[in-house]
Amino acid sequence: MTDVDLTEETIFTWGAPPLKFGAGASDEVGFEMSGYGVKRVLIVTDPGINAIGAPQRIADNLKRYDIESEIFDGVHVEPTDDSMNKATEYARVQGPWDGFVAVGGGSAIDTAKAINLLTSYPGELMDYINKPIGSAKVPPGQLKPLVAIPTTAGTGSESTAMCVLDILSMKVKTGISHWRLRPTLAVIDPLLTLSLPPEVTAASGMDIVCHALESYTARWYTTFDRRKPEERVTYCGSNPVSDLWCEKAMTLLAQSFRKAVHEGRDNLEARSNMMMAATFAGMGFGNSGVHIPHANAYPIAGMVKDYRPAGYPQDEPMVPHGQSVSLTAPEAFRFSFESAPERHLRAAELMDPRADKVNDPREQLPSVLIRLMRDIGIPNGIGGVGYTEADVPDLVPGTMKQQRLLATCPKTPTEDDIAGILTKSISNW
Repeated sequence: MTDVDLTEETIFTWGAPPLKFGAGASDEVGFEMSGYGVKRVLIVTDPGINAIGAPQRIADNLKRYDIESEIFDGVHVEPTDDSMNKATEYARVQGPWDGFVAVGGGSAIDTAKAINLLTSYPGELMDYINKPIGSAKVPPGQLKPLVAIPTTAGTGSESTAMCVLDILSMKVKTGISHWRLRPTLAVIDPLLTLSLPPEVTAASGMDIVCHALESYTARWYTTFDRRKPEERVTYCGSNPVSDLWCEKAMTLLAQSFRKAVHEGRDNLEARSNMMMAATFAGMGFGNSGVHIPHANAYPIAGMVKDYRPAGYPQDEPMVPHGQSVSLTAPEAFRFSFESAPERHLRAAELMDPRADKVNDPREQLPSVLIRLMRDIGIPNGIGGVGYTEADVPDLVPGTMKQQRLLATCPKTPTEDDIAGILTKSISNW
């Protein structure tokens, strides 16, 4: 082979866990875990999910295969560094564990990823948090088996190598990103989502939408500078494989998102399609990456004032992740349109094949998004969750800290660009 001095990237990577999908799939966790030779498992969940009995049912199933288990239900909805440290300390004191089962939304799955990492190897949470907030230390070896069982259709965390959390002292969201964090197996059971409130279905579904759209419009992988093997990151840019998953996720969303919100308790097909869309979008963005809407979402969630969303615990203010990523998405895609017009137009067509074409092509995708958000009850811009134009200068630095995400944007934004996007997103309609 001829030696060639390559300056542009020619390689992309793609990975995802094995998948078991279908109604009743969660009743086969014991069989799956027995294949890893584990004897003692920690089930990681939150109080709400524990109250409906799914974790105990899984514990009973594990017992049939002679696997002991204990349920930890201290997961914080929208986890923080404090909540993850407390969960890890519990696991350390009560351990050792041979493996983990996460039952819940992205909060439970991400907390289980952190527990798995921090009980497998020495160190503190900030050692592994992405730069520039943390030290971005690389996990030194294989983690223990982790089976992820999502109970919401949104984060796709069962497919990804990311773990997201709020850093309370900095009022910003960030995370850990490394392929070793990816669950060993994803078990998707649509029956676990039938009781979700419509507000939660709407918010978590918008996370799927943004995962698929941001991944599909991310920088193409060959536009990055050449990386050495040890420098390859989880987010490698949009590529032929991630595109396939994102396109399929958008097709499923077009068919079923509104139905899942408005008919969710009675429409298992819509729920199944949403669970599949979440996993497929996770298989897309978990490798290609997300960009501006997610980067903006982190300070929007981290600096929340008094907003308490319907359908969620009311004990403290919060902006659900799926809402926070969607609030600036219409304006973000106006900004990125010129970098890849054909991709933005194709995404709009997939998301709403029957949508009327608007005169300005740049408005096609934003108009599809705004119509969807209005139909399912998403707040009207960042003003709908308590922010004003006076808050924009405080939000911008939190976005700019998310360089891992902004690097994936096909059109690199400046601080002024982000300020403009946030300002124009005070209201979306």
